[in-house]
Amino acid sequence: MCAAMSTTLQRVQSTIAAVTERRSVRRFLSTPVSEETIRAILQAAVRTASGTNIQPWSVHVVTGDSRDRLSRAVLHAAEAGEVCREYDYLPERLKEPYLSRRRKLGYALYALYGVDRSDMAARKAAMLRNFTFFGAPVGLFFTMERDMALGAWLDCGMFMQNVMIVARAYGLETCPQQAWCDFGAVVHRELAIPDTHIVLCGMALGHADHSAIENTLVSERIGVEDFATWHR
Repeated sequence: MCAAMSTTLQRVQSTIAAVTERRSVRRFLSTPVSEETIRAILQAAVRTASGTNIQPWSVHVVTGDSRDRLSRAVLHAAEAGEVCREYDYLPERLKEPYLSRRRKLGYALYALYGVDRSDMAARKAAMLRNFTFFGAPVGLFFTMERDMALGAWLDCGMFMQNVMIVARAYGLETCPQQAWCDFGAVVHRELAIPDTHIVLCGMALGHADHSAIENTLVSERIGVEDFATWHR
């Protein structure tokens, strides 16, 4: 194989691996991530496509004392049941096949945690780990102006995906966490996010703890034949 073909193959394989080997990591090491690295990830991700180049995303980077203060505030609100959703992520009644997919993932994760489905206290404790960023030293919050239309949501989603993929080039992993949006009022207050912006999602960023059993979870994905329609 010539050098050019070998280089091309390596690029193809590394690009595919960056996507297919991405996981939602649910336990991180406390190893710090430098501000320089975070900036480099965000700067690379900014090449995301957006409609007519509007680039509607904003990012709030949370580390150190700010991270800890936010975690305490949201944990307090969660324990008190003070839910204040930014938006509805799912319909009130989720239909098939989406309901089964969601349940299967949840049951698999609880099994790895050693939590019985009927143990509601343990299930709640597992859920609350979201609000410690699963131990990650960095939290990212993605926002955009609230009066933007649906196209901007697409743009921001693609930007977030790029952040997750680029992070892997630096040996880091992520977990997108929409759960923070259930306590949007607290996030707004603690991070001084104006009401003119909507909090779209949080994200944990850091070094994965590869010894953690929950990080062995690999969610199933449907095949191309299940979602693609060919028009020839």
